[in-house]
Amino acid sequence: MASNGVELLIQEWERSKQGARDFIEAMPDEHVGFRPVPSVLSFAGQFLHIADANYMFASVGCGIPNPNQGQKSEEKPELQSKQAVLDFATAGYDFVIGALRNLDGKSMDEEVQFFKWTMPRHLVFSKALEHHAHHRGQTAVYFRLVGLKPPSERLF
Repeated sequence: MASNGVELLIQEWERSKQGARDFIEAMPDEHVGFRPVPSVLSFAGQFLHIADANYMFASVGCGIPNPNQGQKSEEKPELQSKQAVLDFATAGYDFVIGALRNLDGKSMDEEVQFFKWTMPRHLVFSKALEHHAHHRGQTAVYFRLVGLKPPSERLF
């Protein structure tokens, strides 16, 4: 993957970050803790989970330490306010973007160990975007369940 491929990936992560911010900012404070049923993550929990995963994906994809190693941020009481979720989620996206900015485009095809799989670095970041889209997409339903229309998905 050429260095312009890394730049394109960074652009995708910037777009995804703004999409997440749009969703978090659009959810009224009183619904940030909403969960459709007790067995699923709350609205806040979805974005805190995404942030935890972003740290993990970037750490593996770039071979750098994960500053959030072993955290389950969705369970932390101090992260349950709208502003805390917005700040923590944004920091998770910024960690990915910063990690990508420090990569040489030539290294994106290098194989890395990701749990039980071996895959190129660029695929780790693609899987991370897929994970982001999955969980953010779930929160679109949360908006509908509290009687609101979700923001645009910012797909392009």
